[in-house]
Amino acid sequence: MARIAGVNIPTQKRVEIGLTYIYGIGPTRAKQIIGKLGISAEKRVNQLSDDEVLRIRELIDRDYTVEGDLRRDVSIHIKRLMDLGCYRGLRHRKNLPVRGQRTHTNARTRKGKAKPIAGKKK
Repeated sequence: MARIAGVNIPTQKRVEIGLTYIYGIGPTRAKQIIGKLGISAEKRVNQLSDDEVLRIRELIDRDYTVEGDLRRDVSIHIKRLMDLGCYRGLRHRKNLPVRGQRTHTNARTRKGKAKPIAGKKK
């Protein structure tokens, strides 16, 4: 099992897919990483040599913000918006959609389970 950026990468997956298990690395970045290092796209994680795993780990540590650092950065940015009291910050504070979606209907994922309103039925 390869451990990169504090995450155990599944051994049976292709390297490109396995790297996406790291928070902050999606399919595009994974392709860029294996392209820079010249690793075959068909290679599986368990077929990687120790040297290749070490090169991947060093490249990610050097060039990308991932996992804990990225999560911290995102939460700091959201806290800043909330402290400013701007519209986006207020939407975060009220747990409502931030990017202009309608909330009259839908938005159940963000708002939570529907709460009945007493005295509405008549």
